[in-house]
Amino acid sequence: MSDEISNAEIVRCHQAARAALLAERNAEGFWPGELSTSALSTATAVCALACVSERWIATSGRDSSATQRRSRPEVAIHQLILNGLRYLAEHQNIDGGWGDTVKSRSNISTTMLARAAFHIAGAAAEYRYCLDRADDYVQCAGGIAAVRARYGKDKTFAVPILMTCALAGLADWNEVDALPFELACVPARFFAALRLPVVSYALPALIAIGQARFAKRPPRNPLARAVRSASVEKSLRVLEAIQPSSGGFLEATPLTSFVTMALAACGRAEHPVARKAVEFLVNSVRPDGSWPIDSNLSCWLTTLSVNALNEECGMRSAECSEVDSALTRDWILSCQFREVHPYTNAAPGGWGWTHLPGSVPDADDTAGALLALRRLPLNDASRDAAQRGVRWLLDLQNRDGGWPTFCRGWTNLPFDRSGADLTAHVLRALAVWRRNDESRITNHESRISRAITAGFHYLAREQRADGSWLPLWFGNEHVANDENPVYGTTRVLAAYRALGLMSDPAAQRGQTWLLAAQNDDGGWGGAKGAPSSVEETSLAVSALCDHHEAEDAARRGLRWLAARLDARTLAKPSPIGFYFAKLWYFEKLYPLIFAAEAFRDALNKTDARKAMTG
Repeated sequence: MSDEISNAEIVRCHQAARAALLAERNAEGFWPGELSTSALSTATAVCALACVSERWIATSGRDSSATQRRSRPEVAIHQLILNGLRYLAEHQNIDGGWGDTVKSRSNISTTMLARAAFHIAGAAAEYRYCLDRADDYVQCAGGIAAVRARYGKDKTFAVPILMTCALAGLADWNEVDALPFELACVPARFFAALRLPVVSYALPALIAIGQARFAKRPPRNPLARAVRSASVEKSLRVLEAIQPSSGGFLEATPLTSFVTMALAACGRAEHPVARKAVEFLVNSVRPDGSWPIDSNLSCWLTTLSVNALNEECGMRSAECSEVDSALTRDWILSCQFREVHPYTNAAPGGWGWTHLPGSVPDADDTAGALLALRRLPLNDASRDAAQRGVRWLLDLQNRDGGWPTFCRGWTNLPFDRSGADLTAHVLRALAVWRRNDESRITNHESRISRAITAGFHYLAREQRADGSWLPLWFGNEHVANDENPVYGTTRVLAAYRALGLMSDPAAQRGQTWLLAAQNDDGGWGGAKGAPSSVEETSLAVSALCDHHEAEDAARRGLRWLAARLDARTLAKPSPIGFYFAKLWYFEKLYPLIFAAEAFRDALNKTDARKAMTG
């Protein structure tokens, strides 16, 4: 097939991708999307439900009230456990392990958790055929040592996995590292200085799992025992205070499940936190018996969609009326946090990834919201929201000039450090408001300029010797160390392009690397030689289509995307998303969002060329 693609074909593809993306918007004006089902989430949910169900049954057996016994939901929970086990059995990989998604390779973490689920649920004999293969996989992969090696010094995920194995009788409790849950009693403003062994978002796990380990293996030191004993009730009150109304911590099934089974291990299955967590798990199960990693990414997807569909300063499409635009704008405004967040102690002004109560404000979603508001009809409310959002981002910037996900100064572990993709996104958001004459923003203009300068200095330092950048929240299983330099480099180049800095030597090196990373089929994967995907190819096309010297490569990428459209596989997602500590996911809308943006950017390039030639 020829690499040539006509302008008429680009128009056709853009219209098709745009229509498909617009069709995913709901009547409330936002894009809910659909996260992939997850074997890891399913395994943790089954473990949590089995742990509390066993405890509730034991409690009801001692209860003299037959009416109260009948009111307990053990029957419904038991069916959810059975359905979850069936899902796991049906989705075991041929090598005996499990991957995070149905498209993912087996990994030691998910396999250890899935294996534990059958044991905790008392179904080891029934599913022996699954467990024999799983045992072989675990042994070949390295077992507990491999889990520790996978996460290094970050205990955020390693300790919960080993706790689950201990609850299943597959590991000794001495293998579970003690977590200093007593530190949760310290005022939140001191958390960054404490350098906790888990990342900022994992505070519930620190409390609950720390208490479970303390209950099972108390320290020998009498002073340590006394301090922790005195901290149990107070830290539980902290846990209860930061639990959202939905019951799901971060709206995440794994984190919520780990907290639930840890409380059950402490003999606290009846605790209000455990009860609300179980409600969340029951309400979030999928019809096929599985659980996703999170409820949804509605705010993230909506802002990405708006930014992919719209030109700056308003809708310019017959498909989107002023009413539609205002509806989406008002929905985005409703997602901004207006009070100090109890979970991270974040100031008002930021946005999180979902409109649901378990969301937490973060840099990436706040940047996306600010960019989207600039592309929707402006009113006083959106200008006021932008002022708060800009100030929130300025206050979040780390001393190194970059931006972290959640909390300033938490630089001890990967997901709390500054990230190149986050920083680039924030720079674009700050720039798009700074360069517009908005009275509410110009008060911060000099501070914005200093922040942008520091941000680009950070990006220059983070550029790898080969010219690429690595992202924080995306990866690729087909690339060494699960890295995704294509995603990271395209996101950083978008910032250089947005601020007119593509002549900068760092941007030139990044563009050269990205051109060399194109596959022979015309598409891009996570790196040269990795299978091409719609997501990565689309992002690369968007990053390159403005540059004359990269035009041939961009058009080859467009032809690759057009072939996917004609084959009806354009909307086929790939598992390139990282969700907390190497947990893979794919999202239904990512390919449509990125493809619509790529075709739009290609059209803009074509229109600009026509304008220059007369």
